[in-house]
Amino acid sequence: MADEAAKSENGAAATPPQPPQMRVLGQFIRDLSFENALAVKGVEGEVKPEINVEVSLDAKKRPVEHQYEIISKYKVTSKNQGGGEPLFLMEMEYGGIFHVENVPEEQLHPFLMIECPRMLFPFVRRIVSDVTRDGGFPPLNLDTVDFLALYRQELARRAEAGKADKTLS
Repeated sequence: MADEAAKSENGAAATPPQPPQMRVLGQFIRDLSFENALAVKGVEGEVKPEINVEVSLDAKKRPVEHQYEIISKYKVTSKNQGGGEPLFLMEMEYGGIFHVENVPEEQLHPFLMIECPRMLFPFVRRIVSDVTRDGGFPPLNLDTVDFLALYRQELARRAEAGKADKTLS
């Protein structure tokens, strides 16, 4: 019976579905800037930093088959809770080149926008920590980013934008 289940309708042996495969081919910093406003302007009184982190993602197909480039963009701002004076601003675009196979077409976009950035995040966290420390502040250890929630928020935002475009037409 097991042999019969492995055959297709025409009697030929059916190939079992292959599991998804992903390899990181390369990682790189595309852009990085760090501005230490505290050192330039100074802040009077007690300094109590308030940190804000913004994350956005971009993905594109590369000319080579099964290769994709994923760029995660991070904007980290720190302001003083007391007066709202800026302490520092860090912006970074961190990319990865991935080889992805055996992912169904309808699942490819979420896979690229969730799993690939998740693989890169530990390296981003280390870079942010090093740069903030080297910039004269205590090392900032970013909280883990929930890329699934980020993906869902972007889908909801696009759906709302699509509704707004239809009502304006």
